[in-house]
Amino acid sequence: MEGFTELANQYRPMIYHIIHSLNIYKNEEEFFQIALIALWEAQERFDPEKGKFSTFAYSYMKGRMMTELTRQSKAEEVNVYPDEVFWEMKKDEHEEEPLQLATLLSYCDGLTNKQKQWVIYTFYFGMSVREIAEKEKVSLSAVKKWRAGAIEKVRANINTERC
Repeated sequence: MEGFTELANQYRPMIYHIIHSLNIYKNEEEFFQIALIALWEAQERFDPEKGKFSTFAYSYMKGRMMTELTRQSKAEEVNVYPDEVFWEMKKDEHEEEPLQLATLLSYCDGLTNKQKQWVIYTFYFGMSVREIAEKEKVSLSAVKKWRAGAIEKVRANINTERC
């Protein structure tokens, strides 16, 4: 291992040269470590009959760093990081609130308890049919029947109010 430490110290300027030639300014230490690993692997795989070690090591380290740059670039394209402005945005004071429970219940005249539950779960809590079925421990078709009956009766209530 002492031999590699000497090799690493010898190639330190070359590593920094590659880092700067690739315009790496973020995660510089990470790329330095990547270069050290590449240098170690280059030492293991070097064949003296195929040329100078310094040329081989240079291309090996640079290739590894370029591969990592490409990987990070693709990851940044996939992940969107909002600007600081996004995190500092103030909540809109005029944003619509969910239907108030009292207002919601005013449309529920003549509904069964299960139909009222469906209205509350759906419009007050924003739950899906599946979530309601799981919460009430009933089948999806049972909740769908509550929904059908509730919609019919609420429409009738709204039409009566208009007249």
